[in-house]
Amino acid sequence: MRVAVVQFAPKIGQVQDNIRTAWKLCDRISPNTVDLVCLPEMIFSGYVFPDAAAITPYLEEPRTGPTSRFCAELAARLRAYIVAGYPERLPPQETGRITLPGGQTVDAVGANAAALYGPEGQFVGEYRKTNLYDTDMTWAAPGSGFVTFHLPPPLNTVSLGICMDLNVQPPAVWNSLSSGPYEIADYCIAQRTNLLVLLNAWLDSGEEPEEETDWRTLNYWASRLWPLWAKVAEEGDDAERGSNSSGKGPSDSSGRRPGEEVLVVVCNRCGTENGITFAGSSALFSLTRNSGRPRLLRAMTRKQEAAEIWTYPQNSAEGARSG
Repeated sequence: MRVAVVQFAPKIGQVQDNIRTAWKLCDRISPNTVDLVCLPEMIFSGYVFPDAAAITPYLEEPRTGPTSRFCAELAARLRAYIVAGYPERLPPQETGRITLPGGQTVDAVGANAAALYGPEGQFVGEYRKTNLYDTDMTWAAPGSGFVTFHLPPPLNTVSLGICMDLNVQPPAVWNSLSSGPYEIADYCIAQRTNLLVLLNAWLDSGEEPEEETDWRTLNYWASRLWPLWAKVAEEGDDAERGSNSSGKGPSDSSGRRPGEEVLVVVCNRCGTENGITFAGSSALFSLTRNSGRPRLLRAMTRKQEAAEIWTYPQNSAEGARSG
């Protein structure tokens, strides 16, 4: 599997400049050399908009907006799958004041979305972020749940989430590593997911700023996917987690088995926007049920702007890099 991860610092509201940056980074990727290209959450619009009025000029029509056109063109050029995040404009019948699962209310004008395009430039599918972050709650309606695509090998069963989807969904609270809940990880177990892609605008942890990579954030991402690499409890043993702590979806016995592997691509943005600093540190994990530990295969740095190609499994010690 060959995955290109595009990480850079977009300039808020400067959509065409950000698209030019993405084209420049992707220009060194040759056709037929990657299976999937990932770009982060709302990568062309920027992310930190204060309210619905501020983001409205940058909302995009699905399938015809600038992000969709970029994905379609790049997919056809590279003959690969392309996925990118963007702020979707809601149709009039979906706009208005709504109440979120945690009890907050929002004037919804859009959705924090992602679009997936295929090797012939064709639209494959879309997704709306399910678990909204504070910034999203000023303008976005949540999606109705995670999504999985069944794609040709080597991608196979691909599940998609956006940033905060990795966190616990309100009103639930993450009590401990062993108890969860772990909504997106449990979903991947039930779906028998081969590849989980997370498109992020994840904030920097602020810890150990002298380190080039935000290790605190990488550790957190891995911990929130604990069911995908944790030791599996013996039958009848509730010491670790029981059959399904979230109460959503089937138990492990009907999902991923011990020893099965899921690859996780976390495609994050970097840079600072309206006083908020993002973590960068995009990463590739190999998570194997019952292994007892996550494996970090590749990671970018906090400030790196590049398109890196990560191949797994790989014969050489280093993957390819462009940018």
